[in-house]
Amino acid sequence: MKKVTFDEFTDLWLTQYAEGAVKPSTLTSYKSVINTHLKPYFGAYELTHITPENVQAFVTRMRERKLSPKTILNQIVILKQIFKHAARWGYLRSSPAEHVECPRIPHREMDFLTPEEIRLLLDAAEQVCPERYSLFLTAVMTGMRRGELLAMKWQNLDWKRRQYFVKESYYRGHFQEPKSEKSRRAINLAPIVFNTLERICLKQKANGLHEDDAYRDLIFCHADGHPLDPDHLGKKEFHRVLKAAGMRHIRFHDLRHTYVALLIAQGEYPKYIQHQLGHASIQVTLDRYGHLMPEVHEQAASRLETQVFGLSVRQALDTRPEYQSR
Repeated sequence: MKKVTFDEFTDLWLTQYAEGAVKPSTLTSYKSVINTHLKPYFGAYELTHITPENVQAFVTRMRERKLSPKTILNQIVILKQIFKHAARWGYLRSSPAEHVECPRIPHREMDFLTPEEIRLLLDAAEQVCPERYSLFLTAVMTGMRRGELLAMKWQNLDWKRRQYFVKESYYRGHFQEPKSEKSRRAINLAPIVFNTLERICLKQKANGLHEDDAYRDLIFCHADGHPLDPDHLGKKEFHRVLKAAGMRHIRFHDLRHTYVALLIAQGEYPKYIQHQLGHASIQVTLDRYGHLMPEVHEQAASRLETQVFGLSVRQALDTRPEYQSR
């Protein structure tokens, strides 16, 4: 086995693998976790001296520091990647992190708004944050992720088909490829969203925003055409609107869940929902939102009975005394 310290190998791994294989935002995240958590703990170890017990002890240390289960899991995912490549490149025989036990991430119930709450939210936005009304409306009616919304550009809008093509995302000051290949998608726009975007376009043109500005293509932006700050939008402006509406605290991302709940309530097919959301597979959609479909399931059972036995059988059963007494 080649002798190298964890410190030395992670630097090699970042330059030989990560810098050319992952998105800039992912690379930034990798470097942050490595420099903040992994190197301080494993840095001086020779790679071949790191044992499964050492890795499990690292997990225990992170738990003692009160880090969340999700944060610890993210650290272990990166650690496993590092050890996997170390084994592949001849620095290790096997990964010491292969069977590490991580703290279980507690299930978090998703929250979403009812149609009445949506109208309440948008009414409040018009009052206290009118410059973001159109963005909140688009979020609810398209299910787009926050980074996708902030990267929306006029050139990706099909005016004839009334569709928006998601091709970019905005994260930490950079425009980048969407989350996955499936995230590159065409989203159907409701008339109210399409008409709102038309008004924004006319207003921006009237203000000369599409002439010589470097960010002239952005749909949702500051008055000078520069991108909006994701954290300020989600943690300041959105929460200010919620407070003004007298509503409970929800995350900006819950507007995406709201969109899904609306589609399910009107009986849209899961495959269509998957495409609109940009999920990698239909299984992801069903795993996350299947619990919102109980009424659809009940109706499916009734339709199955009708298909096999016909309405006349159900009507005949309903007239029998033994069924009427139940």
